[in-house]
Amino acid sequence: MDCKSRILFFLICACFLHLTSSSKLRGNTLWQGEELNFGDRLVSDLGELSLSFFKPSNYNNNNLYLGVNSLLFGYYFWVANRDTPIPADSGAALTIDEYGNLKIMYNGGGDSIVLYSSVEAPKNTSLFLPDTGNVELREMNPDGSIKQDVLWQASDCPTDTLFKGTKLGINKRTGQTRSLTSRRSFNNPSSGPFTLGMDPNNTKQLVIWWWKKIVWTSGEWDHNERTFSNTKGLVDFNFTYVSNENETYFKYFLISYLNIVREGVLFGGSGAYYSCVSNNHPPFQAGCKLPKPPSCRSLSQQHNNSNDLILPSWNGTGKMSMEGFRFDESENLTTTDCWLKCLNNCSCVAYSNTNEDATGCEIWGTKAKFAANNDGRQIYFLPGKLKAKSRRRLIVRSLAGGAIAIFISCSICFVFWRKHKAKVNMKMKQLKLLLEIGGNATLPTTYDATKVKNGNNKLDGKTNQEIHIFSFGSIATATNNFSSANKLGEGGYGPVYKGKLTDGQEIAIKRLSQSSGQGLEEFKNEAQLIAKLQHRNLVRILGFCIEREERILVYEYMSNKSLDFYLFGIDSNKKKLSNWKRRFRIIEGIVQGFVYLHNYSRLTVIHRDLKASNILLDDEMNPKISDFGMARIFKSKESVEKTRRVVGTFGYMSPEYVTSGVISIKIDIFSYGVLLLEIVSGKRNNSCYQIDGKLNLIAYAWQLWTDDKVIELIDPTLDSTIKCSPGEVLRCIHIGLLCVQDKATDRPTMLDIVSFLSNETIQLAQPKPPAFLNNIVVMEQQHDLPINHGSLNDVTISEMGGR
Repeated sequence: MDCKSRILFFLICACFLHLTSSSKLRGNTLWQGEELNFGDRLVSDLGELSLSFFKPSNYNNNNLYLGVNSLLFGYYFWVANRDTPIPADSGAALTIDEYGNLKIMYNGGGDSIVLYSSVEAPKNTSLFLPDTGNVELREMNPDGSIKQDVLWQASDCPTDTLFKGTKLGINKRTGQTRSLTSRRSFNNPSSGPFTLGMDPNNTKQLVIWWWKKIVWTSGEWDHNERTFSNTKGLVDFNFTYVSNENETYFKYFLISYLNIVREGVLFGGSGAYYSCVSNNHPPFQAGCKLPKPPSCRSLSQQHNNSNDLILPSWNGTGKMSMEGFRFDESENLTTTDCWLKCLNNCSCVAYSNTNEDATGCEIWGTKAKFAANNDGRQIYFLPGKLKAKSRRRLIVRSLAGGAIAIFISCSICFVFWRKHKAKVNMKMKQLKLLLEIGGNATLPTTYDATKVKNGNNKLDGKTNQEIHIFSFGSIATATNNFSSANKLGEGGYGPVYKGKLTDGQEIAIKRLSQSSGQGLEEFKNEAQLIAKLQHRNLVRILGFCIEREERILVYEYMSNKSLDFYLFGIDSNKKKLSNWKRRFRIIEGIVQGFVYLHNYSRLTVIHRDLKASNILLDDEMNPKISDFGMARIFKSKESVEKTRRVVGTFGYMSPEYVTSGVISIKIDIFSYGVLLLEIVSGKRNNSCYQIDGKLNLIAYAWQLWTDDKVIELIDPTLDSTIKCSPGEVLRCIHIGLLCVQDKATDRPTMLDIVSFLSNETIQLAQPKPPAFLNNIVVMEQQHDLPINHGSLNDVTISEMGGR
């Protein structure tokens, strides 16, 4: 052992002795019923890693975090509650309750952060800290031995460090993505601006996002060298690649670690840096896509010709002679973000963080002077000077000043003319859309502004099909300016509000969210379909609004909300569906709506997103099918098509649609089968059930069917009315299993289902093992999937309340 190694060894030992002397060691296991408090720590067998609560150092932070610390490097490389810190005076404790749930308790036991919650029967669980650093929650056998399966583990929710066993990629069945996100600063572990993950458009390369914009790509993965085309020769980029029907991911091959730090720099366990924005180290050899500086910046100070990169020329500790411009704290800016803010502001010459934890941003112009001071802040200065303004340009500016008064007068007239023209164009745009969705309106050549007034709470325009044009002002008034008290729910399209017109008519208002993945085509699609389709089991559209940037659909109001509110809600809600005859009427009504869509409407319509939250209930609890934004129209009655863009909800999509993009009426049949099983059982398809571990509802129903115990699937909240017709309930389960068959040809049509429900003498075929029998449980999520890549991206939660 050389001199340097001995010194390092003694430092590690001293550090370890200090930690053990000032805290309570608990071994590597937290048993059920125990608590890990602040000051306690779990320590891995080799003594190199510990799990404990900690307070960030070097600045005034009174928050507690739970994390895994490397005693060798003195760094918490995994943090459980990075974005939900705990006040230090709240008495935090990590515990496993009597049901086997893993929680961080604080505030005297009143509040908690749930890391794992069992949806099945209570479990006997324990938490382990192995030498890999991957904290694991495992179930225990009655004899005290450990079961093989991991219930929960830290590597499923990594923070900013890849340690051994961590995956970067996508779980195809759950839609879960695993990626690394940098800290805001060294002493602030909350999520920062840089994220390292798998490229959703090319699953064989990694990318770094800076606030969701790609700033670096790794290039294609090389199977032979286990690295990427842009990182060859860099030892820390050594990965294995796995892709199968369940997941696609990269796994870190080395024993060491890879960390993405606050500046977007990748720091390898061998001590090497790789960066696009580091001033102290060379950038990546290829793959950097940093934003170019504005043209007002001098490009003479370039950094290795890396996309015209301009970095700070120097920095110093001190104060500026005047206050600069401070950005809002809600923007969560880091030092690197502040650099870019200054770079893009042509008058900025210096910038600095505003907080002690190196977050926040303040910038200064040329008038501010710097004074060195050891008690001051770290202030950074950009190199070079702004481009000089020419003498001619100054003369022109002076002469232009005399013409400003005349220009302002002309501008005022121009503004009024533009406003009038904008109103005319808006009205033309509204009426054009009316024609597209089937209205009989004619386009006007002039526009009377008195006909549409903001705040007018009446119908502003009308077609022969009773489709109305609403002004944005009338919508805002009806909803009390989109008050949260009037909000009914939130879907993939956007929020839904309850409104009331001045004549007393209640309406439901569906407003496109700015962050929605849906756009004008989905808007037109839903408006066209619902306007043209007329059936008592389809929701009725009243009108729309496309004023300004708003896209709003207005529907008849369903006072009893949506079906999922009663099926999966609290017991008091379920009472409305405790009568089997009422549930059966809903089952029949949904079928009748789809018989019309598939067989008797002018065009064959495939809904593609049938689920309980898209079935609305009127005053008499009659079902009405809603949400046609994803629907597909066929001109012939027996059509089969393929799409490269799969949309829908996990758990309700048929196998041929998910894997191959095949569209036919049979994908709605599959969704109906899932919904039918949910109505009979009162259980969500995307939940865990207790036979052999994690089974979804389809697999659970099939298991009970094969064990001749299918009667156990019936919702226990149903009243005694089912005793009068138990065969009817069991027949519905039988039909549901036929609808979720793996092959589309084995599934019945909606017309068949009508016959099955109305005529009990018809002999039903025996169901085969259904699709997704081995599917693990996933949350209900609306999904937009390009078939050719096989990735699960742009996933948005699609839970909807009543409308």
